[in-house]
Amino acid sequence: MKNVLYRTHGDADVLEIVDSDVPQPGPGEVLVAVAACGLNHLDVLQRRGPALIPGYALPHVAGMDVAGTVVGLGPGVDVVAFPAARSGTRVVVNPAIPCDDCPACRSGADGLCGTARVVGGNVAGGYADYVVVPAANVHLVPDGVSLVEAATVPTVWMTAWHALVEVAAVAAGETVLVHAGASGVSTAAIQLAKAAGARVVTTVSSPAKVAYAEGLGADLVIDTSSTDLVGAARGFTDGRGVDLVVDHVGPAVWDASVYSMAPRGRMVFLGNTTGDRTSFDLVYAYHFGLRFLGSDPYDRREFGPMLERYWSSGFSTPVDSEFALTDAADAQRHMESRRATGKIVLRP
Repeated sequence: MKNVLYRTHGDADVLEIVDSDVPQPGPGEVLVAVAACGLNHLDVLQRRGPALIPGYALPHVAGMDVAGTVVGLGPGVDVVAFPAARSGTRVVVNPAIPCDDCPACRSGADGLCGTARVVGGNVAGGYADYVVVPAANVHLVPDGVSLVEAATVPTVWMTAWHALVEVAAVAAGETVLVHAGASGVSTAAIQLAKAAGARVVTTVSSPAKVAYAEGLGADLVIDTSSTDLVGAARGFTDGRGVDLVVDHVGPAVWDASVYSMAPRGRMVFLGNTTGDRTSFDLVYAYHFGLRFLGSDPYDRREFGPMLERYWSSGFSTPVDSEFALTDAADAQRHMESRRATGKIVLRP
């Protein structure tokens, strides 16, 4: 089979196309023939270095978001308990693999498992013709849903779901500011917030992305290349400010986020695209009772309900472009260009 890996950190040129044996599923595992793999920023960040997930090692095969067909079962796979693991089933993969034995896992908080494996994060992922995953991590893709669309869902929708639903508890009637409205996570966050009955303000970095965000249902799209974010957000809320900020950008928008928030507003933050550290006005924050919520990793119990909501609610994840597996370097360069609106997908 073919896979794409890198043996050292660097730019996209370090990606190699390699022929290797098809992996064999072990006990409780299944072999999935990859039909599509969605790109994520983690693919690029880890390729540049340093590693961001414990247990990561070189050489590495990236690719967290995998959809395909089950073509092999390892010993002991219980297809009654895991019906999606039957051979021939079209599936999408939950990339998070907890150990199921530590105190966090036993308490149901497996997102905090200290030895969790992540498909494409610290074990071989979907930049390949085949991938091996636990039977518990494959989920049925309904008839009528393409495997390309299925491959756009896991990371961005699960990340947005956990942040908005589980951590921030978005509610009807609130006004939500979602940064980077043309990105994958924000594509999901905008739709989830609207489905919850909230009004959505979102930001984009260029005029070309305004129509995309409007098409997702955003009530106000702010092009920050030409418009003041704080003024626009406060104008839209009659001066009060927004109830909730969803931020995966980080330092570049932190101050504007803080000054856009209503008294007792909250910010859920879940990314660091523009850096790892920030500072802000403590007096302003505590005077107005602002709350800052870190969005921790999701738990396994959330993945199935998120998928069911996605399949049944008419949500969509626009695909910006598709690349052949052998053009993975070009796909990552396109992601780094920041010209994409929607998900980028590899097709073996």
